Amino acid sequence: MTTTSAGQRSRTRTITFLVALAVFAQESTWNFYESQVPPLLREHVGSAAVVGVLMGMDNLLGIFIQPWIGNRSDRTRTAWGRRIPYLVVGMPIAAALFVTIPHTAASLPLLIAVMFTYALVANTFKPVAEALVPDFIAPERRSRANAAVKIASSLTAIVAALISIFLVDDHPHIAFAIPAAIMLVSIVVLGVTVRDSRSPAYQEVVAETREEPPGSRAPRVRDTFVEIVKDRDRSRLLLLAAILVFGSAWAASRSLVTPYGMEALDLSRGDAGGLTLPSGVAFIVAAYPAAVLAERWGRLRAMAVGMSVFAGAMLLGTLVQTPAAVVVALCVAAAGASSFLVNAVVVLWNLAPSARVFGTYAGLYTVSWAGGGFLGPALIGGMVDLNGWSLMLVDIAVVAVLAIVLISRIGLMRRRTVLSPAK
Repeated sequence: MTTTSAGQRSRTRTITFLVALAVFAQESTWNFYESQVPPLLREHVGSAAVVGVLMGMDNLLGIFIQPWIGNRSDRTRTAWGRRIPYLVVGMPIAAALFVTIPHTAASLPLLIAVMFTYALVANTFKPVAEALVPDFIAPERRSRANAAVKIASSLTAIVAALISIFLVDDHPHIAFAIPAAIMLVSIVVLGVTVRDSRSPAYQEVVAETREEPPGSRAPRVRDTFVEIVKDRDRSRLLLLAAILVFGSAWAASRSLVTPYGMEALDLSRGDAGGLTLPSGVAFIVAAYPAAVLAERWGRLRAMAVGMSVFAGAMLLGTLVQTPAAVVVALCVAAAGASSFLVNAVVVLWNLAPSARVFGTYAGLYTVSWAGGGFLGPALIGGMVDLNGWSLMLVDIAVVAVLAIVLISRIGLMRRRTVLSPAK
């Protein structure tokens, strides 16, 4: 190994860790939010569908905010770069809002107002952190880098589950303060160490801008989306649809698990909130192998296989409906879902025509995922209202199968064209 090659790998590992830290910072609150805000709402609202709609509110906001902020960061030029300023400003404000959530639980209008404000602020930096991956990492290594990012995200799910088990029932205010503190510590480290103005993508964009004729305008969200819709190759459009559909299944499997455990398995709120703890470990174990296998087999094929495992696990959890069986099913489902979560955005980045739109594409990815996060809990909640809590996992499996069909369609289309190795 040459000195240059060793240095490049070291830099790649370092920036991967720091990008993972950025995602860890934001997800430290989101995972706990999805786990423990539904029980607060259920103290005032009896319908699972209404709870699902309220829990999906942050994702609805994200549909409007995230593509704009991703594109805005693409066009930002500062000494810190085009991403870090948004993270340094937004995360502390979101942390402060998050701490106030349990203090407003006695009043439904006040609780919803704080939820709305928190979601509004948090959505302004959610896609920005993820866009750091293609900014710094070469296409052929993005799956592995994104696997590290997703592992960091899963660690926050484990933290949320542990807090649920040990603190929520007796000390709810302290329980909400811990994820907020994690966010503050993480953003301090990130703000001190990362300057994305030094990233290869940033330098490439600056060079492209210098070569453009005077008066040229950077592509905006509408320009990018119209180009994707009008493209005769429907791969990007179908991929965004698949992200939305599978995002629906995944969001429902996370945000409705606590009430599912309470209603279908007769568990306490704290114990039900801990059902996802082992599945977080399963995701961590599976994420990096899923990235490596995707680079060998093809990302689309790996995604389809992973989603099939997810759907099958949901059926398993219904056939043997005990707390232990549900935990096993969630573990298998998380391992399967890791293949999709690690590779979907990488396929989208690698289909981008230029580094100038990495942030916009990250925004489009998060919009599709957020759209699923909004529709999924409401859709599955409505199905629960009709079919009962005992069949919730089957309802989720049905939605996942629709996403498998879309990914299979993309794979068929791509086999008819010449694919680059990175895609």
